[in-house]
Amino acid sequence: MPKHEHSAVKPVQPLSESGPDERRSRRWKFVIGLAVVAAGVASARHFGVLDFLNLDNIDRLDGWFDGLGWWAPLVFVFLWIASAVFFLPGLILTIAGGLIFGAVWGTVWTTVGANLGAIAAFLIGRYLARGTIENMMERHGGLKRIDDGVRRQGWRMLLITRLVPVFPFNLQNYAYGLTDIPLKTYALVTLPCMLPATIAFNFAAGSVRTGDLGRTLWYLGVAAVFFVLLSLIPKWVGKKASSAAPDDDSSQ
Repeated sequence: MPKHEHSAVKPVQPLSESGPDERRSRRWKFVIGLAVVAAGVASARHFGVLDFLNLDNIDRLDGWFDGLGWWAPLVFVFLWIASAVFFLPGLILTIAGGLIFGAVWGTVWTTVGANLGAIAAFLIGRYLARGTIENMMERHGGLKRIDDGVRRQGWRMLLITRLVPVFPFNLQNYAYGLTDIPLKTYALVTLPCMLPATIAFNFAAGSVRTGDLGRTLWYLGVAAVFFVLLSLIPKWVGKKASSAAPDDDSSQ
């Protein structure tokens, strides 16, 4: 696990301390980035992609992805990135991944898409929509604690908030972009924290489509193990967090 060295990291400059030229540049970056993402969503809506994001239409969704051939994983990953950026529920895509690609490949493509989506939201929060996210953090005192926690505990704060469902997951992605946590650390900590839920839901969903009793039972067993793990992790992490001294500089 990477160690966050606060003294070695250059803090991200607050928007209020930026000069007028830099603020103007950020506004243009935000407008351009928003236009690109909006164009992607408009295209997806035009071609009927968003209509499929409903588990009631799983047969149509399965058939549509099947018709994409080698493009199917790439489109699925793109949908995950859009989901993270636009605060769409990721659980539906996670389950859909297991139903469409099977337990194993559903886990693989969900992991790739979810992590790229988290990184995209992080970068938008840091470079494109910083002022907007700062305003959101000011209105949510809990999110402000993320910044304070990173200053005190470094990557450990990210680990805690990823594994204990206290803060909205998608909003976390943007909020961490405002902190001084490095992108590399953010990505390396986020990846393993996402895996237990990804495996649990993909294997549970994938068990429905196997057509083989032995494999179905195997997939359900794997899913059950990880669901139990998910129920125990928050308690374990919560105990570790509460026993740690919040102002212990040695944790940096």
